[in-house]
Amino acid sequence: MVLQYALAFSVSFVVTVAVGFLLVPMLRRAKAGQMIREDGPVWHNNKQGTPTMGGIMFIIGMTVACLVAGFGHLMTKDLTFIYVFLLGVMYAAIGFIDDYKKLKKKQNLGLSASQKFLLQLVAAVLFILLMRLNGSLEPDLYIPFFNVSFKIPALLYYVFVAFVAVGTVNSVNITDGADGLATGVTIPAAIFFTYISFLWNLAALGVLSAAWAGGLAAFLIFNFHPAKIFMGDTGAQFLGGIVCAMAFAFDMPLILIPLGIVFFVETLSDIIQVAYFKLTHGKRVFKMAPLHHHFEMCGWSEKKLFVVFTAVSAAFAVISYFGVRGRSG
Repeated sequence: MVLQYALAFSVSFVVTVAVGFLLVPMLRRAKAGQMIREDGPVWHNNKQGTPTMGGIMFIIGMTVACLVAGFGHLMTKDLTFIYVFLLGVMYAAIGFIDDYKKLKKKQNLGLSASQKFLLQLVAAVLFILLMRLNGSLEPDLYIPFFNVSFKIPALLYYVFVAFVAVGTVNSVNITDGADGLATGVTIPAAIFFTYISFLWNLAALGVLSAAWAGGLAAFLIFNFHPAKIFMGDTGAQFLGGIVCAMAFAFDMPLILIPLGIVFFVETLSDIIQVAYFKLTHGKRVFKMAPLHHHFEMCGWSEKKLFVVFTAVSAAFAVISYFGVRGRSG
């Protein structure tokens, strides 16, 4: 199993790097450059024109790795890891449409909020149906750290799944606002699921999560400050889909709270800022939201943001392990 995981990581890493060396200049020639938000930090304006949709790199890397290292699992009847990957791909497709519209309009406005929400909800419903048909989605809510489960009404649980899926995807998207940030913060989650799959002898899911870690590690070569390419909504929504689907595949969605603490806090900071601004008619809690922009306004460099936020994510991945270690797969 360890060799399988090592192969998945290595293939994903190598393929992602190879695709990156081809994709970055290709996107530059196509003038597929990022449109920078006008309400973001002014010093981000020098990023204008940096190629986007870089998430394609690690999606391809993971696909090849799963075909190579996980070929045996593809021949089995356990399709759970395929459905996990498929949810990520569905969200990546939504992100790709959004990115394409932004590039076509030459502005940072792609799909409308309602269009994006509807498509994200449809993807979540399809995931629920596939997992339910596969028998991999039971309405039992596991409580980490307490090692207990509660059975809840199936319909209520499926609504919960859809809510978590859409929320997670958008939280990762919000976090993707500084060089390497979403990439670095997500790697500990990929390592967490790889290790848990090893402990619980869930080899197929382990191959996928190892490939995920390898693809992101490779992408960081291009995405670390100063970024040569951004993952775009294509990559951010894919990562959100994978994080969420993994949690449900392991039947422990509430682990997303500690494991995705950075995503959670980033989103919460945005909600607090907007609500407080409206309630006080113009006052702010943070210098700028989401939280990583606040720290930038306080003088933090993008490298410092990456190191601190990734370290926090890694620490909470360890904490998450202690939250589920009493449970067997």
